[in-house]
Amino acid sequence: MIRRIILLLLIGFVIGSCGSSKRTTRKVTPKKEREERVNPRPDKEAPEEEKVVNPVPKTGVDGYIETYVEIAQEEMRQYGIPASITLAQGILESGAGNGDLVRKANNHFGIKCHDWKGAKVYHDDDEEGECFRKYSLAKFSFRDHSLFLANRGRYSDLFKLPKDDYKGWSKGLKAAGYATDRKYPDKLISIIERYKLYRYDGEVLGKKEKDYKKVKDKKNQHTVAKGETLYRIAKKYKVSVEDLKKYNGLDGNEIFVGQVLYVEPFDRGY
Repeated sequence: MIRRIILLLLIGFVIGSCGSSKRTTRKVTPKKEREERVNPRPDKEAPEEEKVVNPVPKTGVDGYIETYVEIAQEEMRQYGIPASITLAQGILESGAGNGDLVRKANNHFGIKCHDWKGAKVYHDDDEEGECFRKYSLAKFSFRDHSLFLANRGRYSDLFKLPKDDYKGWSKGLKAAGYATDRKYPDKLISIIERYKLYRYDGEVLGKKEKDYKKVKDKKNQHTVAKGETLYRIAKKYKVSVEDLKKYNGLDGNEIFVGQVLYVEPFDRGY
């Protein structure tokens, strides 16, 4: 009886061993490897969305002018903003294309978000982390600059100026609140005259090269102050109101604070 029990146990053991040898061995994945599959390492992450960035001019201000002058002139044709002003503002606001906002957002004029519905970036300016508009291409920044000025009532007086009156525009932008820097007009005028940007206004207006010349002597100019009228200014410089209007291409008697008026006649090519 005992022998039969031992024999049955031996047969069961042999059968069990044979069955287990046919089972598939399960590979245990180490914990670290399992975690990496769920949370891949930074070098395995998907590439960032492709960004559209314009090349930065390599030759400073001259390179910036060469790159964007045609765009600025087209904006002048479409909206009446002097190309000289657009270029000077772009040079000043963007550091001739080398500023952070240009590299990050193609924003050449430092225009903040305001009521903007498009892409945005955040940049430290007057305050930390301010919202600025972002463009896919530089030309859209130039167009938005034109629309920004043309569609806001506070800049409407600027469009009454002669189309190449860059000094009037420079003063008027500051007076209308475009910039807080009290030297902003002088900076724009300095850039325009140093690089002769006024000649691009003349090209758009079809003027001859001899008519590009601008008056630089401040004795020939008067910046309108609060409360002044054409009559008062004319009396101060001993000219008639009609002559004063003629010197400045004015159709009516309306003037605004910050406007630059010429108080002596000169050849402006009109």
